Amino acid sequence: MKVKFLDLGMQPIANNFLSDHDQISREYMYHLTVCFDSETKLVSLGEFVPPDMMFNDSYVYHSSLSNTMKSHFSNVAQALKKEFNPFSVLEIGSNDGVFICHFDKHATVAVEPCGNFAKITNDMGYKTYDKFWNNQIAKEIVENHGKQDLIYSANCMCHIQNLNEAFQSISNVLSDDGVFIFEDPSLLKMIERGSYDQIYDEHAHIFSITAIQNLLNSLGLAVFRVAKLSVHGGSNRIFVSRIGSRDIEPSVSDHLDRENNAGLNEISAYKNFALRVEQSKNQLIDLLSEIKRKGYKVVSYGATSKSTTVFNYCEINTDLIDYIVDITPNKQGRLSPGMHIPVVSPDEGFNDSVDYAFLGAWNFENEIVNKEKRFVKRGRFISHVPYVRFI
Repeated sequence: MKVKFLDLGMQPIANNFLSDHDQISREYMYHLTVCFDSETKLVSLGEFVPPDMMFNDSYVYHSSLSNTMKSHFSNVAQALKKEFNPFSVLEIGSNDGVFICHFDKHATVAVEPCGNFAKITNDMGYKTYDKFWNNQIAKEIVENHGKQDLIYSANCMCHIQNLNEAFQSISNVLSDDGVFIFEDPSLLKMIERGSYDQIYDEHAHIFSITAIQNLLNSLGLAVFRVAKLSVHGGSNRIFVSRIGSRDIEPSVSDHLDRENNAGLNEISAYKNFALRVEQSKNQLIDLLSEIKRKGYKVVSYGATSKSTTVFNYCEINTDLIDYIVDITPNKQGRLSPGMHIPVVSPDEGFNDSVDYAFLGAWNFENEIVNKEKRFVKRGRFISHVPYVRFI
């Protein structure tokens, strides 16, 4: 039975940055609620947004623009090659090629529904299917490329609404001794940190290891290893194989125990989380209002999907945030989703006139603080994770 525990109000497409007033008048909005399934233990959105509204030829998030993510994908690619030495590799959700660029072009295939990114990796020489992951594309890959020894997906599986079909399709493509490895935000870390901005249209689900194990076991697949990651505010790297083909490592039971101890198998933990989210909202609004009342200039650093959730839930607009600075060219000169805050380049807007900066990309806090040492000497960053605070 699904139980709703959190209501984040009406929200726009988190990455749909707007260029004109005509787009504003036609902006798509949906009701963002979150539910807990007491049977499977899966946490999912109460209402899904049509996938092609989120993932299309104008998708703007480039993984390669972050040095943190470039290093992350380089390291994991080298580690997986060394441990598993795969003859064939499939990546689901290849973005701009930041991961697959480390593999042999002749033994690697990718699936990427955003046409602009599929073109990038096809031009790089990697066969990329410009399609959503499902049974049909899985069948096509087996017919054209055979079964795959290594299937990798980062920050993509949680986007797929029909998980049973998604995981069944992976089982159909995976070679007998192959491994499926995927990375997605950790439900446990989200609950611990109160980082409710991990929830937005693209994240159809926020995974616990408990829920993933329940889903995979019914399809003949097993989690044999779990690794904790710091990226994206706390993620899990989940290693999967066919049941019985690999030994289950202690990290799996360790994660299951932590989730159980945190109460993630019961609705009460999620209701408590919802109360903390409301408190965070009120504290952030109070802090920004006080700063603006005193005449200080406040901007947001990072035009992120996370900040879209925060600004729309808290109803933060240009009364509290003058503008947003972001390094992504396709976001600059546009308006943020929902609240319509202008986005400018850091070169244009992150100057000595700024007193405070809300950290919309708090998951890159260390990278940003190291990059903006000059600002840190005279101004202050603000974050709402794990609580509303000055950095």
